[in-house]
Amino acid sequence: MDLQASRTVVCAALNFRATVVGLADAFTRDPYKKPPTAPVLYFKPANTWVADGDPILCPPGVAHLRMGGTLGVVMGSKACRVNERNALSFVAGYVVVNDVSIPHDSYYRPAIKERCRDGFHPMGTLQDLAAITNPNVLTIRIYVNGRLLAENSTANLVRSVERLIADVTEFMTLEAGDVLVVGEPDNAPLAKIGDRVRIEIDHIGAIENTIVEAA
Repeated sequence: MDLQASRTVVCAALNFRATVVGLADAFTRDPYKKPPTAPVLYFKPANTWVADGDPILCPPGVAHLRMGGTLGVVMGSKACRVNERNALSFVAGYVVVNDVSIPHDSYYRPAIKERCRDGFHPMGTLQDLAAITNPNVLTIRIYVNGRLLAENSTANLVRSVERLIADVTEFMTLEAGDVLVVGEPDNAPLAKIGDRVRIEIDHIGAIENTIVEAA
């Protein structure tokens, strides 16, 4: 997609079931005492956006980055308090994204320094709706240097694409061109400087980016 056409990139955290299951014990303790009942969201600002083929910048002193290959939902029209039943009618299409981050364990505060670095959000080209009959059954594959290191599916989302759109737009208006990222897979692998990372999603396409050391 045209990166300049994007307005806001909103990402969901804790939206793959295995991630929530793995944190079940942590959610029994302070400060939350129970799993979240509403979407946990963060933003990827414009400084993070790069295209297929652009470098992923690894900050000095960071040994590895987490490769959160996943699905981006591109809004086609203004969406406010959308009903889950017709949520997909507000969608223009889908993109492959890599929600890159510095590995971190805490979900108790926004991971701005870990997620919002320059070049930390590669996005592919827009795939329109014609090729996608159901966005909730798409296989995601993450390769590092040609080796398949992770495979997951949008069938494993806690909130389906429709449910996520409905829940987010209940309190936040999404405009045409906004991208809603469905979540980082629980098995997102690590990669280092010099590695070439490829993210593939069935029927959507693929992106490839090489990790380089930031100046």
